[in-house]
Amino acid sequence: MNNNCNEKLCQLKIFIDFIPGLSYSRNTVKTILTVGSGKGGVGKTIFVANLGVSLAKLGKTVILIDLDLGGSNLHTCLGVKNRFPGIGSLIYKKEPGVESLLVSTDIKQLFFVPGDSLFPGTANLNFFVKKKIIKEIGNLVADYIVIDLSGGSYFNTIDFFLITKSGMIITTPETTAILNSYSFLKSALYRLLYRSFPRGSAERRAIYEFISNRIEGSNSSFVDLIDIISEISVESGEIFSQQLKSFFPRIVINRGHSKRDILLGSKLREISRKNLGIEMEYIGFIKEDPLVSGSIFQRKPAALLYPDSDFAKTMDGITRKLIQSPLPESQRLYEADEDLETMLQEENQG
Repeated sequence: MNNNCNEKLCQLKIFIDFIPGLSYSRNTVKTILTVGSGKGGVGKTIFVANLGVSLAKLGKTVILIDLDLGGSNLHTCLGVKNRFPGIGSLIYKKEPGVESLLVSTDIKQLFFVPGDSLFPGTANLNFFVKKKIIKEIGNLVADYIVIDLSGGSYFNTIDFFLITKSGMIITTPETTAILNSYSFLKSALYRLLYRSFPRGSAERRAIYEFISNRIEGSNSSFVDLIDIISEISVESGEIFSQQLKSFFPRIVINRGHSKRDILLGSKLREISRKNLGIEMEYIGFIKEDPLVSGSIFQRKPAALLYPDSDFAKTMDGITRKLIQSPLPESQRLYEADEDLETMLQEENQG
């Protein structure tokens, strides 16, 4: 495929519309998957690259977008040379839109939008640029759009994460990573609820005051805010309650070593349920695998280099779960940690 931006876009649309047997249909609702983490170094970008491979292997048309602004390196994991315009070019108005940034990869039906490597210092976006990027992502043509975000809880990262209310969080089983994941969840939920109401509104003031005065470890949770918001307006209370129920993140525990690491996931669920009033789903436990770190030096995703490895099989399992349940319609409860128990059973079978 020609890497000229306009020709790429034209050919991609022709490819999608007319190749026989291609799974994508313009009548099909595309799925956007945002992938974040509470801190860097947990394997988020490697996960995104390999998820793209797993989806493409199942015949899905996939676009991976590097929005790890200030530290983009998804191209390295995909084996794509860092010589194409990316999101940084869009921010500095060197390119007209996200569509013009599409780059083909060596993997059939897997496409890529580079980050900001050629334009350092793009981590701080203004509101209008961020809004433009979000809008244009929604107009892209693919079965799956997977967005690799910066590590940490910056507002820009959170706003991109909230493109979908069932974004994915990658964590490792270390205590610091679990706590950072909780901080990310808290920041994302606060941002979601805060932006659900107009600027200068009484609802926003109430949410801000609650967060400012709340003490971690107390018995209060975001659920308690429903009554406060409802006193302002019954309709606002309903909006708040619905937003709280619809926020349903999905967690992947990466670089695990033992069954004990799986059980650490229940700690994150416990504090999130108690302090935030939210539920979450665990969709994968990926064991530490030296093949994965080795694949980076070879500049190819491990799922492509080692399709029969335990890592590739785990990625395929996560991919199937995402396809079967791309966007939960309502909050699901896991009072007995059924999803974690399933992961333990899968580990025992392995």
